[in-house]
Amino acid sequence: MRIQCVTDNCVGRSSPLWGEHGLAMLITSDDGTLLWDTGGSGEVLEHNLRSLGVDAANIGAVALSHAHYDHTGGLAWLLQQHPGLPVHMHAAGLVARYSRRPGGTESIGLGLAGEALEAASELHLHEQPAELLPGVFLTGSVQPRPHPRGASAHHVVIRDGREVADPYEDDMSLVLETGEGLVLVCGCCHAGLRNTLAYVRAHWGAPIHAVLGGTHLATAEDQELAAVEAALEELGVPQLYLNHCTGEQAIRRLWARWPDRVHSFSAGSAIEF
Repeated sequence: MRIQCVTDNCVGRSSPLWGEHGLAMLITSDDGTLLWDTGGSGEVLEHNLRSLGVDAANIGAVALSHAHYDHTGGLAWLLQQHPGLPVHMHAAGLVARYSRRPGGTESIGLGLAGEALEAASELHLHEQPAELLPGVFLTGSVQPRPHPRGASAHHVVIRDGREVADPYEDDMSLVLETGEGLVLVCGCCHAGLRNTLAYVRAHWGAPIHAVLGGTHLATAEDQELAAVEAALEELGVPQLYLNHCTGEQAIRRLWARWPDRVHSFSAGSAIEF
């Protein structure tokens, strides 16, 4: 099974790829190809897929970690190229989402309205774990969440006419069953990395060999980073291929402790299990 980062905000200086804030990764196995998130724009997704030699027509399905624009911005372009493409997401991803800043509140959710998305795709809404390819599972809702979530203070939704903190109900990850153990693939991990690790351990009951993607530790305080380190140590310290919202400070801290297990995973990077 092969995982390749298609878009991320960090690319090498000599890379032909375009960098951006959003995230997209390809999961490829003998049974098909799944696109995990679509990055922040169709233009960047198209350019980077072409640069990597990937034909969008060969993508068998797309799964969305959550509905923020930096993970769904390329979806409209992809569905133009591939009408009727299966799209897997949480039902709560259809809820409008906003960012509340000093200058005002702006929409940061899914660019396609529910009816438009349903008309353009083969839409599948999940709350429970679902097998998307043999050995490739969507986690469904990550519950319970006793530990801190990967939250941002400015993320809000509208409930009963009022702005309230986004509960990130739609946040999900992927679990890959490989010969080396489980591989956890995150988008932003708004559900919280410790919560997600505990959920996967409880539901799959197998060792976690690796964690990839964004883990939303960029704003985590020292106490939470220490708790994350303890949780990883309890799991035997999986291989960590980190990008997106993990944050440079968190990656450096983890690398300083486990230099042989912490790796960057920028656009163009690929790993096989």
